[in-house]
Amino acid sequence: MRKFIVAAASLALSATLVSGCAGNSAPPISAAEVAQGLESYRLGAGDKLRITVYNEPALTGEYNVTPAGAVAFPLIGSIEAGNRTIDEVTKDLTGKLAAGYVNDPRVSVEVLNYRPFYILGEVNKPGQYPYVAGMTVQQAVALAGGYTYRANEKTAFLRRQTSPGEASVELRGQQVGVLPGDTIRIGERYF
Repeated sequence: MRKFIVAAASLALSATLVSGCAGNSAPPISAAEVAQGLESYRLGAGDKLRITVYNEPALTGEYNVTPAGAVAFPLIGSIEAGNRTIDEVTKDLTGKLAAGYVNDPRVSVEVLNYRPFYILGEVNKPGQYPYVAGMTVQQAVALAGGYTYRANEKTAFLRRQTSPGEASVELRGQQVGVLPGDTIRIGERYF
């Protein structure tokens, strides 16, 4: 009996370790977690920013983050924005403008358009779609024309731009949030 218990415990531990090695950490699913993901959002190529320098209308405008992760800004040239938060970019801009260009600069940076998300697999119109804050996987599927007749409607695969692997997420009973740059894959059902 003791050998059976030890064998069962070893098997359970092995299954836990193997599933942990797969790198499938669950993505944020609640609205609060998605909102927190947007608060600590790291800028990247495809994001469109509105930069306001108060009392400096010539510097205020809309700027795109380039594929290299930079923003070309008047007077100071290009600043690094890729993989940085809005607060970091704001502080960098303020510091560079204060270094001889603008007296007491007050800078505000906001994201006008987030980079798109991608959906592929068993949907009617796979491709790239504009991100809308608060979007769920189910809404993304609807935007892509719904499921094909072969689609597995119970599980989807989600790859965050910030994680190396994709995680499987159950679609029944819970709302799974989407973040900018995510890739959603809808697989085939077997029966």
